[in-house]
Amino acid sequence: MKKDLVHNLTESFEAHSNRTDGGVEFWLARDLQHLLGYTEWRNFSSNVISKAKTACEVSGHEVSDHFVGVNKMVDLGSGSQREVDDIMLTRYACYLVAQNGDPRKQEIAFAQTYFALQTRRAELIEQRLLETERLQARRKLSETEKELSGVIYQQTGGNQDFATIRSKGDHALFGRNTQDMKQRWQVPASRPLADFAPTLILKAKDFATEITIHNAREQRMRSESAISQEHVSNNRAVRNTLLGRGIVPENLSPEEDVRKVERRLTAEDKKALKKPEALDD
Repeated sequence: MKKDLVHNLTESFEAHSNRTDGGVEFWLARDLQHLLGYTEWRNFSSNVISKAKTACEVSGHEVSDHFVGVNKMVDLGSGSQREVDDIMLTRYACYLVAQNGDPRKQEIAFAQTYFALQTRRAELIEQRLLETERLQARRKLSETEKELSGVIYQQTGGNQDFATIRSKGDHALFGRNTQDMKQRWQVPASRPLADFAPTLILKAKDFATEITIHNAREQRMRSESAISQEHVSNNRAVRNTLLGRGIVPENLSPEEDVRKVERRLTAEDKKALKKPEALDD
């Protein structure tokens, strides 16, 4: 396919995209019909779109989330208007429509690749956002635990008890001790359990620790036992909240080593900052 044709088709697809009040991107099926080289709406809607809906359902997605029936007014040759049926399609729906189109059409061949790449790009962006959120949650927990260590030092005269207090908090949150959780998640003995914890657990531990810091200061706790008891109580309360929502902390699956995630994101950032090489004409 010639470069200028690819450019023109890309421009056409993006030019016909719209957004709802909620910011959801969509295309109208009658516009997509012409972009994909179909002249008859009946054939396009009853054949291609029908198959796309089936594919959507089979893939486990709600059809109504991606194919929304609407009505719109169209101009007639006489200057009057007539109401016709149309369908709002998400980018994913457009991809499914293209996948179920006639592969002999040049427009379909282009659209299949175009929407597949765009869908994959969206998935990669979502994955990066989730990984960034987890990395930020891990850093926040580290800062909060460092603050708790400082509070213990200031109010008890030493922070040698911090590891013990944190371990007791883990036991209250997971219903088992840190070593048991490390074995369950296959965490190396020398590594912190939190480096393999999912985002939800990182935020749960951080929340419990923040409460411990607040109450330790407000109530001027001066002993390891008082702060430890407070930390256990807060982690137990967070655990009960999770259990009440059907979430069992110790049954959650571990995540990828957060250090590997950080290295990967850093490498991607460095690669993105490199000046792109000029394309050959």
